[in-house]
Amino acid sequence: MENGGVYNKTTEPEVKAPRRRPFGFTLRRLWGWRLPVKVVQAIFSLVAVVCEEIVDDCSLCGGLYFFEFISCSAFLLSLLILCAYCTDLYESLGEDKVQKMNFWAVPVIGASFLLASIVFSATCSGSAVESAACAFGFSATFAFVAEFGIELFLKRKQKLINERSENPGNTRRTTENQPLNK
Repeated sequence: MENGGVYNKTTEPEVKAPRRRPFGFTLRRLWGWRLPVKVVQAIFSLVAVVCEEIVDDCSLCGGLYFFEFISCSAFLLSLLILCAYCTDLYESLGEDKVQKMNFWAVPVIGASFLLASIVFSATCSGSAVESAACAFGFSATFAFVAEFGIELFLKRKQKLINERSENPGNTRRTTENQPLNK
């Protein structure tokens, strides 16, 4: 007997290799408000860096150098987080780790940017480029703080929903239904 007649198709279909996205890039994990906020954070941070780099001369350069370091770091970190959400790195690291990294990195970046913007605005000479850098620094700070506020609100809302689903309608649990003295 020929093996071709015996070993035809099996009950399990052949598994096709998953179709790869170009460069592993997708926006499906940045739903709703998340994508615009991430893009605004990156753009404001970049514009703050560019404006700060255009500054020709400074009288107290410490604030400028601090602002330069923080704004450049914020831009690079916001791009890193954006890339983590939009590439295969998201699956490699895991959803919970990426979201936890984002949840803790965003307020740290926002607070650092706020501090750097305050220091720079206090030490700048008041030129138009320095004022623009300060304005974009504060705008970027607002974008980071806004995202953290939304995330915090959504986490608390989810916690309340989970607590309600554990005990729907305030029903008594089985241990509460038992008599005290048996």
